Amino acid sequence: MFTSGQLIFAILFLITFIVIITFSYKKDLKGLKGRYSGIRWVIIGFFCFVCLLVVLKKLSVS
Repeated sequence: MFTSGQLIFAILFLITFIVIITFSYKKDLKGLKGRYSGIRWVIIGFFCFVCLLVVLKKLSVS
């Protein structure tokens, strides 16, 4: 299915990608500490809105 060269490339690419993403995340984490403090309420509101849509959809079908 894949040649040995393709498999080696895929494995090396995956390892390198994970390492770079990890370092970038740790670097950005320092600057993002207080920036997204209210995001929890946005997520809760979005979840409630979706639940409301589902409930209204179920009530209108019955």
